[in-house]
Amino acid sequence: MKAEKIRDMTDQEIEQQIQNLRKELFNLRFQLATHQLHNSARVKLVRKDIARLLTVKRERELERERGV
Repeated sequence: MKAEKIRDMTDQEIEQQIQNLRKELFNLRFQLATHQLHNSARVKLVRKDIARLLTVKRERELERERGV
């Protein structure tokens, strides 16, 4: 997921996406532990997507604080 696409999302959409990706990450880790994971690279991609979402979320929080 690109940062530009994330910046076009609303705050609620970002929160929902974070929740979905955290659930997916949990499932991927579970599959990894039980040796059922076929694409181990997916774990890294999901973690990076979560980090991008959290970064944009934090940027918006800081903008709001500066604006006040």
